[in-house]
Amino acid sequence: MAESLRAAGAPELSVVVPAPGDVAALEETLVSVLENRPPEAEVVVALGCEYADPWNIRDEVRFVQAPPGASLTACVNLGVAAAAGRVVHVLAAGWRATAGWTDEPLAHFSRGDVAAVVPLVVADGDGDRVIAAGVRATRGGRKIVTAPAAGRSAVVDPARMPRPAAPLLEAGFWSADLLAACGGFSAACGDWLADADMAAVLACDGGEVVLEPASRVIGGSRRPRPSAFTAGLQAERLFWRSLAAQRLLPALVAHGAEVLRDAVAAAPFGTLPLIIGRLVGLLEFGGRTKRGRELASLQDRREPERADDTPTLRIDEAHRRLARPRRRSSAAPLKRSA
Repeated sequence: MAESLRAAGAPELSVVVPAPGDVAALEETLVSVLENRPPEAEVVVALGCEYADPWNIRDEVRFVQAPPGASLTACVNLGVAAAAGRVVHVLAAGWRATAGWTDEPLAHFSRGDVAAVVPLVVADGDGDRVIAAGVRATRGGRKIVTAPAAGRSAVVDPARMPRPAAPLLEAGFWSADLLAACGGFSAACGDWLADADMAAVLACDGGEVVLEPASRVIGGSRRPRPSAFTAGLQAERLFWRSLAAQRLLPALVAHGAEVLRDAVAAAPFGTLPLIIGRLVGLLEFGGRTKRGRELASLQDRREPERADDTPTLRIDEAHRRLARPRRRSSAAPLKRSA
């Protein structure tokens, strides 16, 4: 097992709540986390906005302040840097915890070879309707949110879903050692693709990525796709930053097809700015070389502790009893500290 980068005696779990701007969404998330908080877990809120703490919860929650206008990714990284837990759970403002949602993920991390655990994201008011379960990136560099087939609204068997390569940025469990080793989430691909960018990190690290059906969070608002130029720039960066985790020739062929598909999808008005954005991303050779060295160092990190470097992913069978999310009004008051 890799030597832990966290201090001895640290809490097992840190729940990081990034809150770039919406105070109402933040309080909704805090209500759900504090109601279902596991013993000895710390809660770190990374604020990208002003928050007056009207409910006086500073004894229960640690606040860290990001610069005004900080992005979701920046708030996540600030919270991760402040967290002391051996496992870091990111739950974005507006997304809600459910009863027992950390139990099985913590059990997985206790084995020592797990790098990330993907919870199921369920619909508000229907804890059996799965709307997302992590992300993956295609060989050509397109992000895909792992979800049931279109039109399905009944109970989903997670074992029959496409396998995720990483948790969503808004909701995922991570090894603190891994996040420290890779420097957290990169801003190069923006909030829109930061989680897909981490899929290459997980592939090169070689730790397990576990999809855990007993861990459920209620989904909040999703990140919007950026402008056509920015989308093209960040998508191009995603491909080249992930190339070290793939076979070169098949990836280049798939990338050509993906660029064509993306350009057609953006037609008529978005095609030109999207292509310009991709060309700008193509010319960023310096960042590409640095990224290759970073991924190579992750491959070396686990080399002494494994016989081969093939990453694995396991999907556990659904547990017999799953806790259904309890709906709570966003206006519910937070419990005042004594």
